[in-house]
Amino acid sequence: MTSLLRLLTGKPQPAPRAVSRETIAITLGNGQIVEVLRVRDPRARRIKLSVDERGPRLTLPVRASEIAGQRFVIEHGDWLLAQIASASSDAASLQAHVSTRIPLRGRELPLQWRQARYLRLQLNDDALEIAAPETVSPANLRRALRDFYEGQARADVGRWLPKYLPGLPRAPSRLRYRVMSSQWGSLAPDASLSLDLSLVLATPAAFEYVLVHELCHLIHADHSRAFWREVEARCPDWRDQREYFRASGRALKASLRRLIADDR
Repeated sequence: MTSLLRLLTGKPQPAPRAVSRETIAITLGNGQIVEVLRVRDPRARRIKLSVDERGPRLTLPVRASEIAGQRFVIEHGDWLLAQIASASSDAASLQAHVSTRIPLRGRELPLQWRQARYLRLQLNDDALEIAAPETVSPANLRRALRDFYEGQARADVGRWLPKYLPGLPRAPSRLRYRVMSSQWGSLAPDASLSLDLSLVLATPAAFEYVLVHELCHLIHADHSRAFWREVEARCPDWRDQREYFRASGRALKASLRRLIADDR
């Protein structure tokens, strides 16, 4: 009735409140202090606690008190610490001319550095060679590594895709690689396919499973039994790959973000 009255009288509706964010420190029951991103969202209907590779996030409805939010985090402290541990990564950030190892296709590759006039990355046998000026900027290094990872991902999909196309009603209209916070892939209504760039850090079998999963959405847009039959016909061990992502997925995403800093 109120909305109808506003429509008839011409009175404008009040603007929705904006989403607010701030990082707070919460002391858990065991005395450990955890930094949490507190988000007050007018669209939220309940208090929600989540963790991804960027850290813990507490979402509060507009009317929820800050004390209620802190109490919610403390009550779920054991779960929170377990999720933080599973989302952590041992991957070091990339530093110029510092020897380390980087993840690729389920393995850890050593870096081989040499000084050069121009920045260039090349995969040689079981190592990644980076030719770079002595004063190369960290931002340029991160962008070059992202481009390297995307090139490797495109090469993998280029090998796998042709064998699946004959059994599909149509081919993907476009293929993009993105840094996704939670998903591993998505298929838009126009058949454009997006894949998480961190898939190239996973084992090839797990990466290929995600590709198959999204391609099968060209046949069935839902997750019905018919959909999973299509997946199993092409990837019989899909359950094993799904468990792999449940165990290692957050660490893969955290590794990628730490290495490339997703600055673009």
